[in-house]
Amino acid sequence: MPYSGERMPEQEEFTLEEVNAKLPELRARVGEQLARRATIQERLTSLGELTEEIPDDFAAQPGDSPSVSALKAELAILVAAYHRGWQEVESLGAVVKDPQVGLVDFYGRLDGKLVWLCWKYDEEEVAFYHALDEGFAGRKPIGHSLRQRLLN
Repeated sequence: MPYSGERMPEQEEFTLEEVNAKLPELRARVGEQLARRATIQERLTSLGELTEEIPDDFAAQPGDSPSVSALKAELAILVAAYHRGWQEVESLGAVVKDPQVGLVDFYGRLDGKLVWLCWKYDEEEVAFYHALDEGFAGRKPIGHSLRQRLLN
């Protein structure tokens, strides 16, 4: 569902300082998620090689070999952990924007206007922001003067 322009009431606003303080935990959790995603991709490739197609779900089917059944069971566990992991990231106040690259945003306020404070897994700190109706391509750097206005 596209963003309607109205702020979700359950979303908390953060200062730049607050988001940057969360980065050690956020970086660890998102790193785990990216590793889980890579493992899932590897297992899906293996399953595809064994079955010549990727099934819609991982329920055991009559005629599955023991290795296919085991791989499906492992994938079901991995995918469930992957979904829980992103929920844990969101519990930190983040909004997951692109799980493939570890892109998350936080609600912030700049000069009275609600904005996204934008962070990607490989970045040392939150150094970009963008309007709520803009995506990653609309990111703007947080310079020194903006940094002061976003800190409190």
